[in-house]
Amino acid sequence: MFWYQQPPRNGLKLIVSSSTWSQNIYEDGYSEAKFEVNRESSNYILMTIKNVTSKDEATYFCAANDH
Repeated sequence: MFWYQQPPRNGLKLIVSSSTWSQNIYEDGYSEAKFEVNRESSNYILMTIKNVTSKDEATYFCAANDH
């Protein structure tokens, strides 16, 4: 599964990718300290944004790969 951030008037930025067989992989500039990801099951994942500020204003998307 993949979490993306889209700040106002900007393109999508990948935050983190997660799979059932490996640890979460964070893109440069993003970390678990800010964007905590918990996989509740094989088809349910939750991302929590910690210590939210105005810089976090964005639309967030989750995408899944079905294989």
